[in-house]
Amino acid sequence: MTHRSWLFVPADSEKKIAKAIDSDADALIFDLEDSVAPGRKAAAREMLRGLPKRAGGPEWWVRVNPLTSEYHKDDLEVLGVADVAGIVLPKAESGADVTQLAHRTGNIPIHAIVTETPASLFGLLSYRVPGSTLAAMSWGAEDLSAALGASSKTDENGVLTFTFQLARTLCLAGAVAAGVQPVDGIYADFRDLDGLQAEAAAARGDGFTGKLAIHPDQVPVINAAFTPSPQELAEARAVIDAFARAPDAGVLSVGGKMVDRPHLLQAQSILDRAKLKSVK
Repeated sequence: MTHRSWLFVPADSEKKIAKAIDSDADALIFDLEDSVAPGRKAAAREMLRGLPKRAGGPEWWVRVNPLTSEYHKDDLEVLGVADVAGIVLPKAESGADVTQLAHRTGNIPIHAIVTETPASLFGLLSYRVPGSTLAAMSWGAEDLSAALGASSKTDENGVLTFTFQLARTLCLAGAVAAGVQPVDGIYADFRDLDGLQAEAAAARGDGFTGKLAIHPDQVPVINAAFTPSPQELAEARAVIDAFARAPDAGVLSVGGKMVDRPHLLQAQSILDRAKLKSVK
């Protein structure tokens, strides 16, 4: 399972839900946590229960409240909605949190947001648990910033400061180590699509395979950034074909460049991502 765009939508807004469902997002995250006020959480759960079944469109996920929240148990009841494909777990601090949630919910896939508390930064390798229902890991700067008492997440040039670069890198490495999808965090200025494009391209270059979105207008930019270009596909096929002709080779020359087994794995990954999106 690899989704390029994961679009958050407040679960208590009928208008925003309708717009999100009609978007080209690969996955929707109906949010019962931060974007829903305490007095609206019950109404949000009822709204999710009343959503009509649909054919096609984005896959449906639900962000529940954290394990320690008074709302968490009630949130799990909406998972009976037939079209809900998975759970997004906020404030996750270790693989033990995923295991605990899995015991409550069965085999439903889990997308953990893994850098929202200071303690979480010390547990990123713990998600490497055999047989886990963990499907994706993403990172979040907003809650971490508040928890640390940080006055800013970026420097004067808009670049993430060291603390938040570290959180982002640990999420990426932890997800790859666990064998699940690494998902980059949100780009908060939803009107700045050029900035989003640059950040999404950099995230893909680092190894992320998808990105969180907070507005439908961000979805096409994210999808484009994480979709292999025709040139990338052609280069990937050339590498795969070269090794198919010389399966015992360690290093080959392809298009004037030296390539080895890691390049072969990268090429196969590119073709796999393109295949997934052609099926969608």
